Amino acid sequence: MLNFVLEKRATGCRYDKTEQMLKRFDRFCAEHGLGSDGLTKETAMLWAEKRNRESDDAHSRRIRLGRMLAEYMLRLGYPAWSLPKGFVKYRESVYQPHIFTEGELARFFKRADACAPDVNSTIRHKVLPLLFRMIYGCGLRISEPLRLTVGDVDTTKGVLTLLETKFGKERLVPMASSLNKRCREYMSGMHAASPSGAVFFPSPTGGRYSERTIYEYFRRFLREAGISHGGRGKGPRVHDLRHTFAVHCLKRWVRAGVHTAVALPYLSAYLGHAGLNNSQRYLRLTADLHPDISSRMDEMFGALIPSPETTTRNTP
Repeated sequence: MLNFVLEKRATGCRYDKTEQMLKRFDRFCAEHGLGSDGLTKETAMLWAEKRNRESDDAHSRRIRLGRMLAEYMLRLGYPAWSLPKGFVKYRESVYQPHIFTEGELARFFKRADACAPDVNSTIRHKVLPLLFRMIYGCGLRISEPLRLTVGDVDTTKGVLTLLETKFGKERLVPMASSLNKRCREYMSGMHAASPSGAVFFPSPTGGRYSERTIYEYFRRFLREAGISHGGRGKGPRVHDLRHTFAVHCLKRWVRAGVHTAVALPYLSAYLGHAGLNNSQRYLRLTADLHPDISSRMDEMFGALIPSPETTTRNTP
C-alpha cells in the first residue's frame, strides 16, 4: 500500500487523505481476519458495502480506492478482484456554491474578530480572524493556509508561497495591501522569534489545525452572524469563501472592462486550477448573481459562459 501511495505522489498527487483511507482498509482487513492472498472478491465486496450514515460521496470514494488498489496490484502481478465500473451509481452532485454577499462577509468577519481566547486555545483570537480573511482574500483551498510556514509568508513583497498544493503545484499568491498589513501585524505579534519552518497558523499544541476544527469554527461564526446553514452536505462550506473570491473578482473586472484574454487565465493561475474549464464555471455564477452586469458579460465572454447545468458540480 505504501508503494501505491508513493506512485501516486510521484505523479503530482498529494494523496494525504487517500493514505488515511488505505490505513482504514488495512485495519478493516485485520479486523475481519482477511488473509494476505491478494484482494479477493469477498474482501472487495465487503469493503464496498455502504456504512451507516455514510454519504454517497464518501461511499463512492471508498469504492474508487478499492478499484484503483486492485488495478495497481494486477499491474504488479498480484491476484486481485476489481469492482466493475458502474457497480454503484449516484446522481451527480448538484451542490450550488454559496456566494456570500458583502453584508454576510462583514457579519462573518465581525464574529471571527470577536472570538475570545480560552484556557484550551489562548491564541485562537489571533489566528482565526486572519486565517479566514486569507482564505477569502486570496481564494485559497482550506488546506493551503493550514500548511503555510513562517517562511512562506513574505510581508515585504506581500506574497504567499504555496507548496505541495493540489495537482502537485507550487504557486506564488500576491496579497492585497490590506491583507498584507494584517499579516505583518500578526507576524510581529505571533512570530517575532519563530524560525522560518514554524507553522504560520499554529493550533493550541503548536502543530497544524485540522480541517475539521476549522470547519467547526466556521459553522460557529456563521451561526453567530445569522447566516443559515443547510446541514451536512448542504453548505455554506469553507470552500465557498474561495468561490466567493472568484465571483467577486470577475464582477470587479467586468465592471472595469478587463478583457477575457486577461481575466480568465489570470484567475485560473491565481487559484491554481489545472485549466481554464474550472474557472469558466465562475462566469455563470457571476452572471446569475449579478444581472446588472450580465449583458456586459455576454459581450465580453460570450460562448465561454457555461450552461447552468454545468455549474452545479463541485469545483476545485
